[in-house]
Amino acid sequence: MKCPKCSAPMEITSFKELEIDRCTSCKGLWFQPEELDFLRNETWMADYILDEGKVKTGKQFNEMRDIRCPQCDADMEQLTDPDQPHVVYESCPRGHGVFLDAGEFTDLMHKTFWDKFKRAR
Repeated sequence: MKCPKCSAPMEITSFKELEIDRCTSCKGLWFQPEELDFLRNETWMADYILDEGKVKTGKQFNEMRDIRCPQCDADMEQLTDPDQPHVVYESCPRGHGVFLDAGEFTDLMHKTFWDKFKRAR
């Protein structure tokens, strides 16, 4: 599979019984829907093991539009996390998975006081 953002090959990285696709170049992460749900509840070390990319690189790639699903080639939708609306990620409209740029998974895993404040506004 190729990265939906930079077209570099994706590599498999493991955490517990899950195999997650990670871009070999930009370090973005491709999750099957159930994988992301599981990992969001498994906070201990998941982000440190999986999300090894630079936040600055992730922010640059987050500006990209017209992203295609690496599995079905559909136009991916940009979504925001309901608990942390500053986190914008891409989702396949056919349910194949979601793509998080480098640093976004770590951000999702660590809710801060400011995240609660942002949501209240």
